[in-house]
Amino acid sequence: MNEHYFSPHPSAEERYSREVSICGNTYHVSTSAGVFSAGGLDKATAVFLDRVPLDTLPEDARVLDLGCGWGPLSLALAQTYPHAELWATDTNTQALSLTRENLQNAGFTGNVCTPEEAFAKLTPASVDLIWSNPPIRIGKAALHELLLDNLRLLKPDGNAYFVVGKNLGADSLTVWLREQGYGCEKIGSSKGFRILHVCPR
Repeated sequence: MNEHYFSPHPSAEERYSREVSICGNTYHVSTSAGVFSAGGLDKATAVFLDRVPLDTLPEDARVLDLGCGWGPLSLALAQTYPHAELWATDTNTQALSLTRENLQNAGFTGNVCTPEEAFAKLTPASVDLIWSNPPIRIGKAALHELLLDNLRLLKPDGNAYFVVGKNLGADSLTVWLREQGYGCEKIGSSKGFRILHVCPR
């Protein structure tokens, strides 16, 4: 299993420069061998960005990229919701450093930190929107804990969107989220990935 799924401080440090297209804009970004999808935009995130609906948010909205990696969803959120307060979280310190760098180089700002640091500053029911390509491979128990901790941050009228591979348990995750009391529906699919819309009931 790749180290980046589990280690806050992965040993692989080789850096790469990539050119990526995100929501119609071209960005020159830095990635690392110690971070998910070091080669550029992964297929799941590309499907997500192509299919996720763009919600109407208030200008003082708060948006969250859960499991930010090197920051593709953070860049998309900052571009799409320029007036929103952006938060990006990851357990991987390399990922946090890269997301900060890539946002800054693109002219964006955001709060980039570990989930624990975010939970210390964000109160429950204070986030309008969550986007995530969640780390499915960390295991079911750890994934469930991660999702529940972050979904508690959603406002009563907030929305979360996840991209999950069908062969990695998208359907069973949908059932489980409903069992936890959340609304959860598949709103799109492509190339073996499903886009899930999750909201408080």
